[in-house]
Amino acid sequence: METIKITKGLDIPLDGNAERFIVDMRGIERYAVKPPDVVGFTPRLLVAEGDTVSAGQPLVQDKRDERLFLPSPVSGTVEAVVRGEKRKLLEVVVCRNNQNIQNTPSTLTAEAPVWWMIKERPFGTIANPDHTPKGIYVSMRDTNPLAPDLEFALKGREHEFEAGIQALSAFAEVHCVKAEGPHPAGNIGTIVAKLDPINKGEYVWCVNAQDVANIGRWCLTGEYRPERVIAVGGPAAKAPKYYRMICGACMKRISEVQVMDASYPRLSGETRASGETRIISGSPLSGSTIAADGFLGMYDQQVCFIEEGDKYDFMGWLMPGVKKFSFSKTFLSGFMVIMGKMGLMDLMGDLKPSYNFNTNMHGSVRPFLFTGSFEKVFPFDIYPLQLIKACIVGDVELQEKLGIYEVEPEDFALCEFIDPSKTEIQTIIREALEVLRKEAIA
Repeated sequence: METIKITKGLDIPLDGNAERFIVDMRGIERYAVKPPDVVGFTPRLLVAEGDTVSAGQPLVQDKRDERLFLPSPVSGTVEAVVRGEKRKLLEVVVCRNNQNIQNTPSTLTAEAPVWWMIKERPFGTIANPDHTPKGIYVSMRDTNPLAPDLEFALKGREHEFEAGIQALSAFAEVHCVKAEGPHPAGNIGTIVAKLDPINKGEYVWCVNAQDVANIGRWCLTGEYRPERVIAVGGPAAKAPKYYRMICGACMKRISEVQVMDASYPRLSGETRASGETRIISGSPLSGSTIAADGFLGMYDQQVCFIEEGDKYDFMGWLMPGVKKFSFSKTFLSGFMVIMGKMGLMDLMGDLKPSYNFNTNMHGSVRPFLFTGSFEKVFPFDIYPLQLIKACIVGDVELQEKLGIYEVEPEDFALCEFIDPSKTEIQTIIREALEVLRKEAIA
């Protein structure tokens, strides 16, 4: 295992870390495969409602490369095919049964049902089996707010993890890296930029640490069971816990347990009304909003319950803001953080600053301000502000010079979080990467 140390970044003190106790939720009945979760995947539906499918059987196939497909996470019956605008395929829902399948050990190839777990950078697509990566990277520490402890999540699966590493090493050298420092130290983009930056025409593959164990299980036994330990927490979670579940599981049973009622106190001691909770599949910085009976994202390993920010404070930023987190020291709470670093908070006993985080942006979209703050939370050897501006104006040549191939939208999540202009930076980066990706395959 390799170790890197990052100094630039920001750990957001979001309340609601999961208790180190795992609840087995592998008995959930409904699951969904969601093609929009996979960048660059153009789905061709292979099943119809009412069809019986087996775990690992292809449900949708990539029109551009028929070797790539998204498999059914469980054995059962196709319950629904959900489409959106212009008949865009959004979900294929499967209701499980208890069918047993005879499995035999298998070799990792592009035709294996676990291949979708391997992602390729740049662009964040499913790994192209025709490409030769210069390395395969596995982050052994997730630094996102409220993220799961991967060592805890992988406990008891060491043998499967080793088998997964051995299978991946047939394609390129595998780097298991544990990053030290504040978020985004654990992001794959940060790790790759630190060890071996990506240039135009180069590729690296990356795999979630828990998915390495799933790949190992497939190679050892031939059993397709995309299992993960999910951290469920957040300021609006009633009882933050770890859950062991299958990818794509319906969150209804967990939401019923975790969503607070009207009598549950917030950090400030006030009460809140029910029905005002946003459920985020993935990191609270870059995840996707799902319904209470929605489905876990295909690559996600955490779920965050956070209060909707649809209530506005009297006089807004003119108030002292003791309980409002402030990176730019706009509020008094920003100076409390400085006092804590100097050790002065110890003189006040056990009092520690707490913050009422919610989804409120505390302002509307405004002209793009140049504050010089992005560089403090962006650990890449890249000028973030200049790259964002190049993406906004569509200057492809300048984007390439500034290192667009090294980044993914999640790498700019902190920049978006501290941005006083409320700019949707992650969306801007994704749109720029999509233009480059489509030009590359044209």
